[in-house]
Amino acid sequence: MKTDAHILIVDDDKEIRDLLQEFFQKHGMRVSAARDEDEMKAALRRMPVDLIILDVMLPGKSGLDICRDLRTHSKVPIIMLTAVTETIDRVVGLEMGADDYVPKPFDPRELLARTRAVLRRPTNGSGAAHRAVPQIFKFAGWTLDASRRRLVGPDGVRVELTTAEFNLLHTLARSAQRVLSREQLVELSNQNGDYSYDRSVDILVSRLRRKMDDDPRAPKLVLTVRGGGYQFVPEVVAE
Repeated sequence: MKTDAHILIVDDDKEIRDLLQEFFQKHGMRVSAARDEDEMKAALRRMPVDLIILDVMLPGKSGLDICRDLRTHSKVPIIMLTAVTETIDRVVGLEMGADDYVPKPFDPRELLARTRAVLRRPTNGSGAAHRAVPQIFKFAGWTLDASRRRLVGPDGVRVELTTAEFNLLHTLARSAQRVLSREQLVELSNQNGDYSYDRSVDILVSRLRRKMDDDPRAPKLVLTVRGGGYQFVPEVVAE
């Protein structure tokens, strides 16, 4: 994680902007602030940022729409900030490409912890240091395109994955042959903690096996390591 990470806070509430700006600066981060999409775009033109904290309820275009638009051309990490707590709204934000979702009212310490967790993920960010990160992963006839978030099978047919399934597979492919615990997989693959570690990862692995293995009961790609977690066994060529 970058100790001098540049955070952009987009919120129309000046008190929240000022509070978070002061709080994050005290913890060694550079902070810019914007109250709507226009100010956000102006800030992004001035300097690249490492993460955006984006409020859902904004004047003009909503945070959800802004998140969707950003994802068409940028992989900068996004944490959604909103007063809406219903599960369906969290799902919508994550499906549009948000990396995490924090409801209001919030504890700034929790938001800081979530920000640090997202910044630790190795493929996030928009700066030069991230441009050389491989985007294409080929294994056992499969092709995983991280930039287009697309999985194509050995037969050339695209396999549809949910956001959570894709993120987990991406994490496994980046860490081929390594044994990763369920806790590590949750941390690295963008899970937002709605379920317990064991349950969320186990369900997603089961879904991937059904979509990718000829016989899900005899998996060949993602193996369960007793007492350890999971291991992605194919040789991966990253481009």
